[in-house]
Amino acid sequence: MGKSIVITSGKGGVGKTTFVTAVGRILRAQNRSVALVDTDFGLNNLDVLLGVENRIVYDIIDVIENRCRLRQALVEDSECKGLFVLPSAHTYDQSRVNAQSIKAVVNSLKSGFDYVLIDSPAGIETGFHRAVCCADEAIVVSTPHLSALHDADKTIKIIKSYMLSKVSLVLNRVRGDKECDGQTVSATDASTLLGVELLGVIPEDDKVNEMSTLSLALNSRSEGYKAMEMLCQKLINGKGEVYNPTKKYSGVLGAIRRKIKKII
Repeated sequence: MGKSIVITSGKGGVGKTTFVTAVGRILRAQNRSVALVDTDFGLNNLDVLLGVENRIVYDIIDVIENRCRLRQALVEDSECKGLFVLPSAHTYDQSRVNAQSIKAVVNSLKSGFDYVLIDSPAGIETGFHRAVCCADEAIVVSTPHLSALHDADKTIKIIKSYMLSKVSLVLNRVRGDKECDGQTVSATDASTLLGVELLGVIPEDDKVNEMSTLSLALNSRSEGYKAMEMLCQKLINGKGEVYNPTKKYSGVLGAIRRKIKKII
């Protein structure tokens, strides 16, 4: 039996869906079977990010309403063979979708995949609650900005009421130079303030951003890929190192890099 993990955020625009895509592809590259489930009805873009939107025949609503079998609705990622996505519906009356029906679909996927990653709508509305109740664990994605961390704190408090086996934090779009200069909250401090384990840190990286703008695979030589790979190892093994975005900005050479970055 696989593990279902909901990936959510307190607010939109923190890179949650890009994160889901990257983690899915890296887990698959490490020989784990992975299914991605888009539960953001109406505003879904997981299929767009994977570049499979033109290949969709059925979606999760068709599965729930018995118009197709679950396997028929799964679409394989063109960049990463063996990674599948269960698309959401672009237009649908959300009041007709209940948490139990989505949970039944997720449980069916768990019988055939090692990991089921649920892309939750941002915020704490009905769609968020439907997604969380289907999961064994939760990952909250935030940026180091105070407004994002404030919203993440509210989200984490609600998730904890669901008594999931684990809730962890991923800090995305981290600028190591700004952290060294004390201009942003460090990942360790953010984890302590929010009262959850720090699963990983993802640096600000153009190669990661290209995934959401150009539907490209994550460049394996980029710092973002290295950070995601470390995160996935920790996700699989339950322990491991967290990427350090300040490493290349420390010491004399690091100080020079910080000054150059300010000028640029």
